[in-house]
Amino acid sequence: MIMRHFLSWAQTANAAQRAEAAGALARAYLYADLDSSQRREAELTLTSLAEDSSPLVRRALAENLASAVDAPRALVSALACDQSDVASPILSRSPLLSDAELIDCAAIGDVFAQTAIALRARVPSSVCAALAEIGAREASISLAVNPGAEITAFSLCRMVERFGDDGEMREALLSRPWLPATVRNALVNAAAASLSAFVVDCGWLTQARAERLSQEERDKANVVIVADAAEQDGRRGVRELVQHLCASGQLTASLVLRALLSGNRDLFEATLTELSGLREEKVAGLLRDFRGAGFAALYARAGLPEKFLPAFRAALEAQRDHAMAPHSDARLSLVLIEHVLAACAAIDNGELDRLKALLRRFQREAALEQARLETARLAADSHIPEVLPAAAILETPARAPLIDLDAFDAELREAA
Repeated sequence: MIMRHFLSWAQTANAAQRAEAAGALARAYLYADLDSSQRREAELTLTSLAEDSSPLVRRALAENLASAVDAPRALVSALACDQSDVASPILSRSPLLSDAELIDCAAIGDVFAQTAIALRARVPSSVCAALAEIGAREASISLAVNPGAEITAFSLCRMVERFGDDGEMREALLSRPWLPATVRNALVNAAAASLSAFVVDCGWLTQARAERLSQEERDKANVVIVADAAEQDGRRGVRELVQHLCASGQLTASLVLRALLSGNRDLFEATLTELSGLREEKVAGLLRDFRGAGFAALYARAGLPEKFLPAFRAALEAQRDHAMAPHSDARLSLVLIEHVLAACAAIDNGELDRLKALLRRFQREAALEQARLETARLAADSHIPEVLPAAAILETPARAPLIDLDAFDAELREAA
């Protein structure tokens, strides 16, 4: 009876009237006290409306049935495959859709449908993986900012691979409360590559100069990431990051030496463990006696450059003598660098020129940073208006940006 009367009336009603009636019927199905035959007729009537020619009617059904756990299952599935403005309420809220259905809807849907799925209160890891692989840029950004999205490290890295050159995408990923070290490293590389391409295209730097500057910024950021990994996950976190850096060709002697000269010993120890294949306890024991033959054998087994051995020994000695703690923002220590330079000068045989050139670059960077900080202190104490970049302030944030844009800008001005 319900179905016959409704269909008879619907033949003369306009789209707005049918939409209002569809919403009322959906609410009655969900909340009214209907007997089994009335409920069956109402379900058949609602299902028939899924093929109504007007999207207003189908949208009214979707909005009223989206959050219901006892909505007609077949109707919900039909609405989820409708055009995106109809399907979006179902895709974003319905508890009846399985992970497989959500993945299928993401595969065939447009950016609006994908975004609706990405913004669900809970997005399972399998659905996140599908969106990370096939989702449009806007859907990926929505997924990244959704705290209910269970995104694995692999899916996060895939999002960086696809959209890492997009600043809004990088910002969305960085807004997540926790990021694996490997993902932060991928974001560093993406940001550095984007900045490097920009300055080269503008003609501000040569390709070689931009590549060196980009590499230095990546190394500085990676030292920060190592410190975070050690704080969050201990040795295991640092070891996993070292494995990633090694597999991706980013683990260089320059990076490891920079970490040591910033007071960070974790990266060096994890590198020796990873490259030598020895147990962590064995490596730690040999590292304590860094002047001994055992350490030299360990260093050689790890395949690190032989010419860098004096520098690593001098850096370890300086850390011990000065009880140097790592800087949270990966700043190089001028004290450590000068100690290593003095040690290299004492054994200068003409083979350390390349190493000393690297150390001189580190020295210049540390001296400039120290001058910026000291000037900021004096300005703060004397109430002198700041003339330095905003980031060059006395108190450094607990976690520095992945790429130091002010240092990058200073380098550009120097090159101009």
